Amino acid sequence: MSWRRLCGVAVAAMTGPRPVVLSGPSGAGKSTLLKMLLKDYGNVFGFSVSHTTRQPRVGEVNGKEYHFVTREQMQKEIDAGEFIEHAEFSGNMYGTSKAAVQAVQARNQICILDIDLQGVKNIKKTDLKPIYISVQTPSIEVLEKRLRDRQTESEESLQKRLNAARVDMELSNEPGLFDLIIINNDLQKAYSELKEILAEEIQKVQESKKS
Repeated sequence: MSWRRLCGVAVAAMTGPRPVVLSGPSGAGKSTLLKMLLKDYGNVFGFSVSHTTRQPRVGEVNGKEYHFVTREQMQKEIDAGEFIEHAEFSGNMYGTSKAAVQAVQARNQICILDIDLQGVKNIKKTDLKPIYISVQTPSIEVLEKRLRDRQTESEESLQKRLNAARVDMELSNEPGLFDLIIINNDLQKAYSELKEILAEEIQKVQESKKS
């Protein structure tokens, strides 16, 4: 989900533990892992809420899952330099604003950025220096089953997501792009791997909150 031209202001304000970039195709299990992380360490992590021009799905709340905005509104803010990084997928824009990141920083929390591969490469061009983590499924067949079981996609939308996922799975193996690639075949094992790479940053925040 994504975000901005250059985050000079946001980066300058960044202190304490490193933010976390979590990437991977829709259906890989990012949202589930994030919910587990926030449940266990709710006061340590802050979930940066992205902007999108797509329509809300059933049950999604504006300002919680996403900031749902019009294309015109989002483009205006991008042009004004209010986004760290942004991308377009399946005809919809996604992005993360400086304000969304700064809101998490202001609470002395590790900022979680849930973004696509295009967004990852955009952030690589900034000075944000987060921990980069990719969540993948064991195969494209497993991913297709998960997406179909959701029953939230039209056939056309599903095929677009699968095509994007094939590219994502291939490009995610590029050396140096991610600090960790989690193959989410076993949810508890995947969660353990996620907690392990974040353990040091979690400890920093917990200790700072005690002082």
